[in-house]
Amino acid sequence: MVARAFRAQGWAVDVTRTEGPGHGQELASEAVRQGAKYVVAVGGDGTVHEVANGLLRTKTDTALGVVPVGSGNDFAKMVGLFGYNPARAVARLVTAHSRRFDAGRVFDEWFVNSVGFGFGPAVVKTRNAMHHLRGFLSYLVPIVKTFFKFEPPVFDVVAPGFRERGYMMMVEVCNGTTAGGSYRFAPDADPADGKLDVCLIRRVSLPRFLMAIPRVMRGTHVTMREVALIKTAKLVIRSPEEPLVVHVDGELREPGVNECTVELERGRLNVLVAR
Repeated sequence: MVARAFRAQGWAVDVTRTEGPGHGQELASEAVRQGAKYVVAVGGDGTVHEVANGLLRTKTDTALGVVPVGSGNDFAKMVGLFGYNPARAVARLVTAHSRRFDAGRVFDEWFVNSVGFGFGPAVVKTRNAMHHLRGFLSYLVPIVKTFFKFEPPVFDVVAPGFRERGYMMMVEVCNGTTAGGSYRFAPDADPADGKLDVCLIRRVSLPRFLMAIPRVMRGTHVTMREVALIKTAKLVIRSPEEPLVVHVDGELREPGVNECTVELERGRLNVLVAR
């Protein structure tokens, strides 16, 4: 259907399908080698993550486009394509303009939307085990379920001009405004400003946590006393008591280390943005 929509708009397209984890990265890299002008990820944020890594590892000007058919579609929000059905998304893509987006890097892996520590990856782990949930419930239910078994870890968070150590619910390092589908952790983030927006949430009680959920969805949580929001191009995070568990654009990673550096490279990725 998507290929037909592009061809109806006068585009010549080749369609390749992913066959397993990591295959999207390989396909994107191969498309660059074959001279593709655009590579369009048809899927959710996981597909976008793989395709973006394929492009970023080749240092190409080939532009990344997305036709969002996932459940969260955080990247689609950044490029003006969220909420459109595939045919309408294609129609907007063919008139889109290219823009240079920043790209983050952690553990020798690129990310285009966000990296999370603490509660975020714990929710991803819970959600991965709840395949029956769909839509908004696939994000809300795992959050509530995870809270009751989650023990906030001790993090040491260091950036130029900022340092904090203590028990933290989560640290979400954002290039875009949202993560987890509907949660506006960084309402003022700009994916092309050369800065990551870091949302740090300290340990909270259950009543405060439940109150915070709708505020995070609206982006008004930034005034809560448990929240700190900083902008930086580089962040070091340490977990002295246990190995780090991380989500990278919503994909779970358990590297078995207690420290990592998150860095941003400005203007690294060419992206199609709908007008």
